[in-house]
Amino acid sequence: MKNRVAVYGTLKQGLANHHYLEKARFLGKDSVTNLVLYDLGPYPGAKLATSKGIEIEIYEVDSLTLAQLDQLEGVNRQNNEQGLYYRTQLKTRLGPAWVYIYNPSVNDRTPIRQGGWPLEKI
Repeated sequence: MKNRVAVYGTLKQGLANHHYLEKARFLGKDSVTNLVLYDLGPYPGAKLATSKGIEIEIYEVDSLTLAQLDQLEGVNRQNNEQGLYYRTQLKTRLGPAWVYIYNPSVNDRTPIRQGGWPLEKI
């Protein structure tokens, strides 16, 4: 079975974990206004909230790859609240796609409300 996945962090092209998607089919890019990213240092976390547009990449993956992504992201499929991330459906211009939402508090983290990650360092 094929699933769409929307990625916004280290799974994006050219970044550290993109190798997990080497067998996936790249479908395209989009900008969504219902995600806010938070800079967690080596990777970002996303929360469902209104933004000015967060850049995502969308891939088609098989069930095995989706399970590997769940493991990478620390998803607890029996209890979403106990995982580091949980997976939910997000509307994109290419149709619904799974996206990983960060569970812990982000109160002390820098929000990214427009653009993407990694942040450009000036």
